[in-house]
Amino acid sequence: MADVGAVLGVILIWGLNFVTMKYALRDFTPFQLGAARYVFASLPLVFFIPRPRLPVGWIVAGGLAQLGQFAFLFLALRDGMTAAMASVLMQMQLFFTTLLGVAMLGESLAKAGVYALLLAAIGLVCFAISAVQGGGAITLAGLLLNLAAAGMWAVSNIVARRAQRLHPDFDALQYVVWISLVPIVPFIVLAWALDPPEVRWNWLGARDSSWASVVFLGLIATVAAYAMWTHLLKRHPASRVAPFSLGVPVVGLVAAIVLLGEAVTALQWLGSGLVVGALVVFMGWRRGP
Repeated sequence: MADVGAVLGVILIWGLNFVTMKYALRDFTPFQLGAARYVFASLPLVFFIPRPRLPVGWIVAGGLAQLGQFAFLFLALRDGMTAAMASVLMQMQLFFTTLLGVAMLGESLAKAGVYALLLAAIGLVCFAISAVQGGGAITLAGLLLNLAAAGMWAVSNIVARRAQRLHPDFDALQYVVWISLVPIVPFIVLAWALDPPEVRWNWLGARDSSWASVVFLGLIATVAAYAMWTHLLKRHPASRVAPFSLGVPVVGLVAAIVLLGEAVTALQWLGSGLVVGALVVFMGWRRGP
């Protein structure tokens, strides 16, 4: 029963993640939000959680991949991407991870995996047409930034996989807390260098709801949810746990429509259905007979 609660908790937390980002971006710039998110994800936990048994280079590499992922995602959500569609498009990381795994780690790709990638590609065409047409508050820039974020998530996965191969005894929770230290200073530098002077100090007057969103993103969505997910993977085969991640875009879509009043066009529904269908095919291939 506790494991069922953990699964539902992770799906709900990660599904609400995108709505929470939209709330926070009302008062924070993307780079300010990135810095604040990782402050809450790493401090004061690094004083109580030991550093993972990894060379510093792996921690830095993982942290820089996270920097890219959330810099692109927060920019996308600010510059032409709805929370509803972001929750779907970020799942492209599974396919990007697969392609990078084939190219960089020598992993294999079965025929069913190719079919899943083709379905996802057709879904992306639907999103691109919608963006060019200007439907549903999505721009081409927002779409490309969102895909870049999914790509950086895939890079983060590859870094973690490579580190796991070379150092199989490192602790995943220690890893996520310590790599969260890395993006803080770069995000602060980016905010100071690229944010317009008139918004550099906006965070000082941020609403309580925006600060609550930051705490949710840092402590709940990053540390707590990741810890629950890792716990599930330790207790059950990955093939049984991974399919539950399909619930994340569903919660994300519903939450964005209900809580933010976002509209979803017919093309976006079609693209979302194709991407989720591709995920189902992909999960079935990974699970095997």
